[in-house]
Amino acid sequence: MIGRRAPEEPSGHITNAHSASETVGPTLANIVVTGCLYTLIAIGLTMVYGMLRVLHIVHAGVFAVGAAVGLLIFTTAPVGFWPSLLGAMLAAGVMGVAIYYVGYRWVLDAPRGTPLLVSIGLFITVQSLLEKEFLIGPHVEGFDAATGLPAFTLGGFAFTPIQTAIVVSTAVVCAAVWLLLNRSRLGLSWRALSEDMNMARSLGVPTERAVAINMFLGSAMAGLAGVLVAVYENAVSAHMGEVVAYKAFVVVVLGGLGSIWGAAVAAFILAAFEIGISTTFGGLFPRDAIGFAVLILILLFMPTGLFGKRLD
Repeated sequence: MIGRRAPEEPSGHITNAHSASETVGPTLANIVVTGCLYTLIAIGLTMVYGMLRVLHIVHAGVFAVGAAVGLLIFTTAPVGFWPSLLGAMLAAGVMGVAIYYVGYRWVLDAPRGTPLLVSIGLFITVQSLLEKEFLIGPHVEGFDAATGLPAFTLGGFAFTPIQTAIVVSTAVVCAAVWLLLNRSRLGLSWRALSEDMNMARSLGVPTERAVAINMFLGSAMAGLAGVLVAVYENAVSAHMGEVVAYKAFVVVVLGGLGSIWGAAVAAFILAAFEIGISTTFGGLFPRDAIGFAVLILILLFMPTGLFGKRLD
């Protein structure tokens, strides 16, 4: 069972309602940080959907596993936050590749509902395993780690060390994804496969290699997000991926299915809606309910999202 550590630095909240902020600055900083976390989760999910056309529900399970592995490394090995984070990303990436070869690879040509059922089944399996006492167990474990980064203030924005780590990590990930998509042969392969996998395969695109790398990197982002959220909230649990699963789905649908940069924009829109409404109206509108309301409105009035295109 993974151990608990005593708190050392302030934590934040991604899933719980925030109390009313006294100034605009902290609220805007909270929106930025929450938007960054949603972005990290949603970009990896969108990468998988864009190529495989699979609603990758088990991505939330990979997120939870990343948090658990990061905590395990941090509490059992003589290393700090950043090596634990890298170890969690590596474990999550390997898990993503395994999910493809064990599950998705055999059902990609099946009706669309089949890969979705496989993904849901894998998510339930992962969650059930994490509930075992030799892993996380049915309780919540603390994960308080010092990032080594400084707190800083920019204008009215004040960021704690973990918030700084979240913003910097998101900026690095977004820059890396942009470079991969637009300045590499791998990105060209991904774009070709997302348009027509069978045609790309017939033209010599190394499909298996490209998909495996896509799953590895997308899942590594989930592991990164899992550790950052766990430290931000000082909490790791077997069920921490449940809310993440539907919020990531809201972001992906709002941005447009398959649109990576649409997901990034939608992440900050959802964060602004949630924090703005919950801050203004207090407990009248719980944050998680706001996400559901946004999803319903999208499906009713903008089913293709902000930057998506209709699939036949």
